[in-house]
Amino acid sequence: QEKLVESGGGSVQPGGSLTLSCTVSDLTFSRYHMAWFRQVPGKEREGVAAVTTEGAIIYADSVKGRFTISRDNSKNTLYLEMNSLKPEDTAMYYCAAVWVTPFQIANALNQNEYSYWGQGTQVTVSS
Repeated sequence: QEKLVESGGGSVQPGGSLTLSCTVSDLTFSRYHMAWFRQVPGKEREGVAAVTTEGAIIYADSVKGRFTISRDNSKNTLYLEMNSLKPEDTAMYYCAAVWVTPFQIANALNQNEYSYWGQGTQVTVSS
């Protein structure tokens, strides 16, 4: 059984919006630092946004002001609200989780920090 399951991807025109969800099972969600990553074929996986168990948040410069990460511990779910989408946001989006202490927010967009990964959800931004 997958522990992290993403949903909410799809196709949207430039300037549009999507909200991704990542539902977590078999883990004590509130104890895990969470993040969103994205990857396009032929490129390395890129950190998009992360939120710690304490609520500290970090964004990649490329999405600041357009994307919002949030978590609902009562629903074991991580969200990524994406607005003003651009063609360059097209990618497979993955959620990731790690349980470690201490955890430096400065490292939170490094994929090597994470232990658990979802299968991904595709986001395509095109006119």
